[in-house]
Amino acid sequence: MTSAVQNFKSITLMVAIAIGLLAHCSAANAAPNEKAYVAGGCFWCVESDFESVKGVKEVVSGFAGGTVANPTYKQVVRGGTGHYEAVEITYDPDQISYETLLDLFFRSVDPTDAGGQFCDRGQSYATAIFVSNSAERAAAKAAVAKAQSALGKKVVTPILDAGPFYAAEKYHQDYYKKRDIVVTRFGPKSKAEAYKRYRKACGRDAKVKALWGKQAPFADAH
Repeated sequence: MTSAVQNFKSITLMVAIAIGLLAHCSAANAAPNEKAYVAGGCFWCVESDFESVKGVKEVVSGFAGGTVANPTYKQVVRGGTGHYEAVEITYDPDQISYETLLDLFFRSVDPTDAGGQFCDRGQSYATAIFVSNSAERAAAKAAVAKAQSALGKKVVTPILDAGPFYAAEKYHQDYYKKRDIVVTRFGPKSKAEAYKRYRKACGRDAKVKALWGKQAPFADAH
């Protein structure tokens, strides 16, 4: 009996070790999360769109492409800092590729508009892709060509070298799902409701759907 118990314990230990090794190997072989940086007009909207994408782990609203360190929202929208409203997309490359993210990005904006996006006008609301290496630049160029071919129109979205990305103030993060109350022209509303009304009034989804038709991935989700 003692020998049988010892054998059982030995087998159990070996199985536990094997399971641990397999788990360790799986973790070691899993690709680390990566980041993508794009500007698509109102960052609340871009954050809302991409946080619904499978494989995307987090989206942060912020500013990119400018010359002023740690800019505030008021500084950026006032102009002069050179920043775009942008987002930092953290994603799992085992679940979604950088190329797919760029395809989704183009089909969520109007890349033919150099003056801003929808009702938001000015350079800080224009579209852009920020690349960190030659592979991302090549993927971005291919995505531009693909979007231009699909639309039959010139795509004006620039491909820019990635510089520092600055997260926007806390109250901007996840704005589209916050429940605290703000005063709007429609009266007191939760931020989530105010966001929905802004998005509709701005014509974002209507314009994207008119431009991209069935290829628009997010237009019917709002």
